[in-house]
Amino acid sequence: MLTLRSLRLWRATCLATCLALAASAWAADCAGPPATREASAAQIGAWLQARGLKMLSFVGYSGAMYQDPAAMLAVARQVLAGHDPARTAVNIGATAAGIGAVYALARERGFATIGIVSTLAREQGEALSPCVQQVFFVRDASWGGRLPQGDGLAPTSAAIVALSAEIVAIGGGEIARDELRGARAAGVPVSFYAADMDHALARAKAQARGLPPPTDFGGAAREAFTTAAR
Repeated sequence: MLTLRSLRLWRATCLATCLALAASAWAADCAGPPATREASAAQIGAWLQARGLKMLSFVGYSGAMYQDPAAMLAVARQVLAGHDPARTAVNIGATAAGIGAVYALARERGFATIGIVSTLAREQGEALSPCVQQVFFVRDASWGGRLPQGDGLAPTSAAIVALSAEIVAIGGGEIARDELRGARAAGVPVSFYAADMDHALARAKAQARGLPPPTDFGGAAREAFTTAAR
């Protein structure tokens, strides 16, 4: 019988595997903890402007992980090849899981790496990626996405949309979907690459919650697109 402890062990194993893949593939220089601070969208924007950087954001699966991490990283490599490391900061979600593995690839290619994430990550002790250099905690009572009352985006997602020069989604759940929709409405260039979440992990989570096993692993973010933009 699946227990919460076994589910956590499964997630830890998946995270370790993904990080090992990124580390062995590129061996990025990711020593030392990141600089961290609480900041508003305006303060983050000033930080970027002072360094002459535009922000390229990646969104996708985090705790849900990827069925094919290598394919996800191959897409990220293709995207990064079209940007100038001297003028671009790569933003993800600050944490290491799932799409966070792109941080190692970005660092190896000389990009500045930042993370914009809810203050919930700090309050709940979420592990930060060893390859993110600067983390900005945005005061937020949620993890992002649309506000519960449906009136715009939560502060974290609103900051990401407002500051991004481009947003790239590789799969992703509800928060990624909401950010993509918000970005498109704001005229921010977006692209979506289809990717499955980890099938076994999704089944394990459903079983732990007493739900039927899922049959669709494509994620909610694809709802914002009918075809992958490549």
